[in-house]
Amino acid sequence: MRSLVVLAALVAGTATAVAADFQPPTTLPEGPFGEMIAKGEAIFTETKANAGPYVGNELSCRNCHLDRGRLANSAPMWAAFGLYPQYRAKNKSVNTFTHRIQDCFRFSMNGKKPEADSEVMVALQSYIFWLATGAPVGAKLPGQGYKLLPKPAEAPSPERGATVFAANCALCHGADGQGTKRAGGGYQFPPLWGPNSYNWGAGMHRVNTAAGFIKANMPFGRGGTLSDQEAWDVAAYVNSRPRPQDPRFTGDVADTRAKFHNDDDYYGVTLDGKVIGAEK
Repeated sequence: MRSLVVLAALVAGTATAVAADFQPPTTLPEGPFGEMIAKGEAIFTETKANAGPYVGNELSCRNCHLDRGRLANSAPMWAAFGLYPQYRAKNKSVNTFTHRIQDCFRFSMNGKKPEADSEVMVALQSYIFWLATGAPVGAKLPGQGYKLLPKPAEAPSPERGATVFAANCALCHGADGQGTKRAGGGYQFPPLWGPNSYNWGAGMHRVNTAAGFIKANMPFGRGGTLSDQEAWDVAAYVNSRPRPQDPRFTGDVADTRAKFHNDDDYYGVTLDGKVIGAEK
């Protein structure tokens, strides 16, 4: 019995050591598997161009998972793959990684779910599986998910956030938050609200989630330069702007808020005399 305890401790220690300095691979395997991984990376990087039937806006996976899903504190894929299946409060069921990707298409992409056996799904899972090569299963790796910011000294303010946005975000995302396009087509920097952004069911619509992402990663290339308060405020500003309806909409904003939303977001809240989420 003692030897089993010692072995378990050694395994746990090894997993911890691997987790502490884990780096995803960079060289694709040869053959058909490598080709499928490359296809998944292309979908991840330019999602609408390579998985158009499932995408309803102008976002790509890489917009929320920076550096092609590699960057720590930007919900990197190598840190997510080994945590599934898991129970998710969002849909009150145990989700496989397939379910998780399908939800990203439904909410973040404002689109529809790829079939579980579709080439899009196989390619994306191949790419993400490859990124997680050597990562311990069931362990939360450093850099997993987004930063958890403590509650700010002052309640998040969309009004203050508008000032932060103008000074730090508008250069890339546009003064109207609608993103900036590349000369050859597609977006260099994504739209943050409006019809081409994520809908009211996406995880990023929650102010605390967006604040953690912004603090670690924004402005692009200068992550960590905003104060916690500024990150919370600009997240409040972005997530109090109009965006596509929550696909779980019951026909009534107040009812939808009661069933699917909480105090971390603005959906169903009255601001400046308007009910957020009720826009046509």
